[in-house]
Amino acid sequence: MAVTHTLSTLSPSLVRCSNSKPKLSCSLSSQAFKCKREYTTVMIVPTGIGAAIGGYAGDALPVARALSSVVDCLISHPNVLNAAMLYWPMPNALYVEGYALDRFAEGLWALQPVHQNRVGLVLDAGIEEELRVRQLQVADAARASLGLPVVEYTVTDTPLKVEKWEDPETGQSTGRIKHPDSLLRAVNTLVKRSKVNAIAIVGRFPDDEIDDVDDYRHGMGIDLLAGVEAVISHQVVKEFQIPCAHAPAMSPLPMSLSLSPKSAAEEIGYTFLPCVLAGLSNAPQYLVMDSKSFDKGCILANDVDSVILPKDACGGDACLAFARNKSKKPLIITVEENETVLNDTANKLGLEVLHVSNYWEAVGVIAAHKAGIDPFSLRRDKILNIGCTSFMPVNGHTIPR
Repeated sequence: MAVTHTLSTLSPSLVRCSNSKPKLSCSLSSQAFKCKREYTTVMIVPTGIGAAIGGYAGDALPVARALSSVVDCLISHPNVLNAAMLYWPMPNALYVEGYALDRFAEGLWALQPVHQNRVGLVLDAGIEEELRVRQLQVADAARASLGLPVVEYTVTDTPLKVEKWEDPETGQSTGRIKHPDSLLRAVNTLVKRSKVNAIAIVGRFPDDEIDDVDDYRHGMGIDLLAGVEAVISHQVVKEFQIPCAHAPAMSPLPMSLSLSPKSAAEEIGYTFLPCVLAGLSNAPQYLVMDSKSFDKGCILANDVDSVILPKDACGGDACLAFARNKSKKPLIITVEENETVLNDTANKLGLEVLHVSNYWEAVGVIAAHKAGIDPFSLRRDKILNIGCTSFMPVNGHTIPR
């Protein structure tokens, strides 16, 4: 069963990277000289599960912005940080693809922050000429107006043939591409010829009937595109171990006069590519743990102090890995208000978590945790008398300790 506990029992780790010293952040104020280890939070909102916050067009981005103002380092993934035509730069946020985030949480990969990546663009051969030109215009605009290092593009040798559907058992969206080998060949060409170390993919998605996306446009239901987008990026990251994210290409939908603000970011332009290029431009590189190329600045799973995710989405690889970390388990915070179509609760999985009502509370808990304060001391009558857990014999007598 889920356990609610105070936070003072969670000791911070000083591990940064093999053969490296603890990373300290030091500042000199008028009052005192302060040194402290950086505080790192992972924010997860799995894609394609109809999350009330984060299940639409970048609607979890305000939460990420709030968290980034409190923590020293925020690690999150494209579903949280992407908002189609919109994005928000956060210097202390790391843009990590979902498959890579899982391997990071399991302690198999490390994250190496960078100043800049060489981004390559893969376009699906199934994209029509006009839609293709729109994607290339985004790439040129990102280069000229934002200075992003998008160095070259290529087109797959075969249309990828994206298929998407809703999983009848879980209710989440998923899918596949019929020609994954074509995608991997295109990526390999960019990696070898242009020396890119991050990949943006634009796949041609089948155009939906208006009725199929009506709920999503009104801020209800699931994102039918998101599940297969994750499948596409997972394949590339698994094969090449470099940052990757996907943007779908579709024909524009007719204008809606009753559009939900949560979905609006996907309706203000011709493409979803801008946020992907921005995120990939300085996404951390992925280092396999048996690699000999560790740098002092790499980040390990043991550096994570807290994890925040929806209340019923605790069954993913990353959450389970963090919860079962024997050397240093982070504080795991689940958010009641962020409901999804899943039923993977902490109670069901037997995980020890701290449950909060909403992201307001979650940000406050993380602020207290970072400050070394038991957050229950900020609540009315939540601190009880100290308990006794053991006895020690002294001169033949037993006294409580």
